[in-house]
Amino acid sequence: MTNASCNHLHGVHVRLVGLGLLLGLSACSSTLQPPPTAQSIAGLTPSGTVTLTEVVAVGMTGGTGSLTFKGRTYPFKVVGTVIGPGGASKVQARGEVYQLNRLSDFEGTYSEGTGQAGLATSGKTELWMQNQSGVIMHLTGPSEGVVLSLGRDEVLVQLEK
Repeated sequence: MTNASCNHLHGVHVRLVGLGLLLGLSACSSTLQPPPTAQSIAGLTPSGTVTLTEVVAVGMTGGTGSLTFKGRTYPFKVVGTVIGPGGASKVQARGEVYQLNRLSDFEGTYSEGTGQAGLATSGKTELWMQNQSGVIMHLTGPSEGVVLSLGRDEVLVQLEK
């Protein structure tokens, strides 16, 4: 392996460790409010729609999606942690976004209510996510694989530039 390859791998490793620490601190500092529910959005009109493909592997999540807001579509990335041992699964979901007034409010750390703590297996997924700006995403769709979780995860959503 060349010096350049080693330096590149080291840089990737440092960024991943840094991201893990950032998400860990975010999870520790969050108020751990209950995740949003159908009651949270009762009477609200959706601000937009979202599609999301998220992969969980050994306690980390990553994925891509698209937000449709005010007639335009914006791609985004998702990175996060599963609170618990993790596993391996893939979720393809779509749904509505609520309380999104400005595009800039979409980015941030979302608390993700994934349901009950325990072993999640292939089937239908329902995700409720809320960020620090109060933006709520309600997503449903099929999932494949197995994940052991405490039912509460943190994900970082970033719009692609």
